[in-house]
Amino acid sequence: MSNKKYLLGIDLGSSSVKVSLVESESGNVAASCFKPESEMRIDSPRPDWAEQDPDTWWQHTVSAIREIFNDLPGAGSGIGAIGIAYQMHGLVLLDKNGEAVRPSIIWCDSRAVETGRAMESRIGTEFCYSRLLNSPGNFTASKLMWVKENEPEKFEKIETAMLPGDYIAYRLTGERQTTSSGLSEGILYDYQSEAISDEVLSGIGKNPFAALVPSFGDQGGVNEKAAAETGIAAGTPVTYRAGDQPNNAISLKVFRPGQVASTAGTSGVIYAVSGELITDKSARVNTFLHPSPAGDQLTGILLCINGTGIANRWIKELSGAASYQKMNEMARDAKAGSDGLFFYPFGNGAERMLKNQQVHASFSGISFTRHQSAEMYRAVQEGIVFSFIYGFELLRDLGVSPEKIRASRANMFLSPLFSTLFTSLTGCDVEIFDTDGARGAALAAGMGIGMYKNIENIPLDLANSYHPDQAIINEYESIYNSWKENLNKQLNS
Repeated sequence: MSNKKYLLGIDLGSSSVKVSLVESESGNVAASCFKPESEMRIDSPRPDWAEQDPDTWWQHTVSAIREIFNDLPGAGSGIGAIGIAYQMHGLVLLDKNGEAVRPSIIWCDSRAVETGRAMESRIGTEFCYSRLLNSPGNFTASKLMWVKENEPEKFEKIETAMLPGDYIAYRLTGERQTTSSGLSEGILYDYQSEAISDEVLSGIGKNPFAALVPSFGDQGGVNEKAAAETGIAAGTPVTYRAGDQPNNAISLKVFRPGQVASTAGTSGVIYAVSGELITDKSARVNTFLHPSPAGDQLTGILLCINGTGIANRWIKELSGAASYQKMNEMARDAKAGSDGLFFYPFGNGAERMLKNQQVHASFSGISFTRHQSAEMYRAVQEGIVFSFIYGFELLRDLGVSPEKIRASRANMFLSPLFSTLFTSLTGCDVEIFDTDGARGAALAAGMGIGMYKNIENIPLDLANSYHPDQAIINEYESIYNSWKENLNKQLNS
């Protein structure tokens, strides 16, 4: 692979598909593109449902790759390897011809909450937490069970079940494959047998899941059909795939036990790497296999808040704000605590850290005479940070007490107010780096072919850093406690 100049990374989100072409020697991004230019459609045919067409993901992937190659003619033949990151917990179902049986049920869909509870009752709570490390909850296995129970005619057509990233790899290579880390995200992986769980499958009635390949390594080559569609040379290997949150950690060089990464895009996540099989029996925090190039059994402890960047975008569009920068400036100039206005960002499906309750988003304490746009913008940012702090308390109960958190310079971390509040109220130093999921996936693909001997060799540039401010901590203690008290009243009502 020494004659190959580039690595290609694909990051499939629920808002867009981003593709980056990375120079393999320097690690710098030669070109990148995301599609669509506006956000991808999420269909909700019933309340609390969230679906997307898998073929639409592929068409946006092809479009982004083609646009890059238009700017860099000949680059398609110079790619050494391809890496894929993807939105976690989704369900893609293919028939024997490789066509989607139904739209993908994506991560923020809440239809399978009760199905997951019934699965836990059938399998046994002790088994779930000792062998699966999680309740089936609202994850991929529960979504498949929901299809069996509610759409039997479609269930009968299923040849293969897979995760969103597996589908993109399938369209590139023609191979139906998945990974152990992917199975763990779906609550399908038995940590004792180190294989797909027979107990989970016994309720489903069959094993439609794709064959296993390692997260790092040979996952097949681009076939002739995909080569014609994308412009990538046939035979180019796919050598890495992982869910977006473990991929974000890898892109930030978070790979050792005790290291922690965060994102605040559509959803917000704290992701801590651990060498232990930590279980939260309240099911508010989840444990998954963390992809390891060395093959070590590491886990990722994941706290998720469904609505962070999506809440900020919602208030931007609703208010007609000119830009996020203008919103950030107005929020900065408003009073701490938003003059008594509280925001709860729980409007994007059942919240895991709230025990899968549907709390919904809300403002509390609105005054028509005191509160204007600036207070609303600040309340949204404060409410998102407060949600992180609420979740941080759960993580500390599990023994996750980091001193430093790494994040990419993107989404909510572009706001100095958000970043300042986040670092002060978590009590952690925050390092922000110039990288993203598509670049991370490309560089991880380089590890998959041995181009980088270990993750330490991957280039990473520090963009900014924040440190806790005691004055802010003191100022916000009572504000956060009032916000939390209001939330607990909602949860207990």
